[in-house]
Amino acid sequence: MDYLDRHIVVTGGTGVLGSAVVSALIEAGAFCHVPFIHASEAQRFALRDHARVQLMGDIELSDESAVARLYGGVPRLWASIHIAGGFAMSPVAETTKSELMKQVDMNFVTAFLCCAAAVRTMTRAGSGGRIVNVATRPALEWRAGAGMAAYTASKAALAALTVALAEEVVKEDILVNAIAPSTMDTPANRKAMPKADHAAWAKVEDVAATILFLASPENRVTRGAVVPVYGKT
Repeated sequence: MDYLDRHIVVTGGTGVLGSAVVSALIEAGAFCHVPFIHASEAQRFALRDHARVQLMGDIELSDESAVARLYGGVPRLWASIHIAGGFAMSPVAETTKSELMKQVDMNFVTAFLCCAAAVRTMTRAGSGGRIVNVATRPALEWRAGAGMAAYTASKAALAALTVALAEEVVKEDILVNAIAPSTMDTPANRKAMPKADHAAWAKVEDVAATILFLASPENRVTRGAVVPVYGKT
């Protein structure tokens, strides 16, 4: 996949999946713009000093002005990949409104604002582009969201946004898709579920590869998809 000199925004790029995506993009020739809010995120990010990585601090992705600042600093935006989000388990009866809204803000509002900013930027340039969101398996299989309904609902909203936006911007040659991961093989998940079949989980590098294809120029026809990346689970 040819990403040579293409500029890509990767939210959540300092996390485990985000780092894998940024690493693969750099290897393919891209220039990555990675926002963060806490200094500790940047400090632990292995690629922070790479010549083709621009870290952008103090970017609260649920704030419109911060998102505008992020995209205003990106020349010739080709793709916007939205990995940033958060997870919480809680039965509905024990979930407060503030906890619900936190999930909505982290998983839906951040991606919505970044999608909007990306579309404006790409439309002005007139060169098309790609947008990739990150949903989750329960966003497609709602019953799997029992015990984490706020998280599930926020990600289901993101999946719906993906499909609707894909239809809205296709004439601008902007292709919008999402992935829906199941449990990924990360150190944190292994620690939380030590007795699980880790070999069946989706590998982070494989999930990143799916994102890279959807965001690439080689993807010429896929839009409005929420692609399952479940591994063998």
